Amino acid sequence: MKKEIEVSIYGAEQICASCVNLPSSKDTYEWLQAAITRKFPNQKFEINYYDIFKADYEKEKNDFCQKIIEEDLFYPVVVIEGEIVGEGNPKLKNIYAEFEKYGYSCL
Repeated sequence: MKKEIEVSIYGAEQICASCVNLPSSKDTYEWLQAAITRKFPNQKFEINYYDIFKADYEKEKNDFCQKIIEEDLFYPVVVIEGEIVGEGNPKLKNIYAEFEKYGYSCL
């Protein structure tokens, strides 16, 4: 049985200054959730959204929120099982490839 993976989307209500004309972090989260569900139907995964400026989560998540701010990463930042797989304008191809590494397959 494959591992149920965790997808974390880190972002903010305000759009990243370098990401003008791109969807908001929350819109990207909703879009990714729908796209991944369509690509890998009936295969469980966990997807969560974290607001980097309202960091009130477990220590690891709070630390990563702080890292995004301090290092001026483009958000939203997409993290799968601890690996950054997209920043600013995440590419579905990269996200799908990461899912496939964990045994997910399109049906």
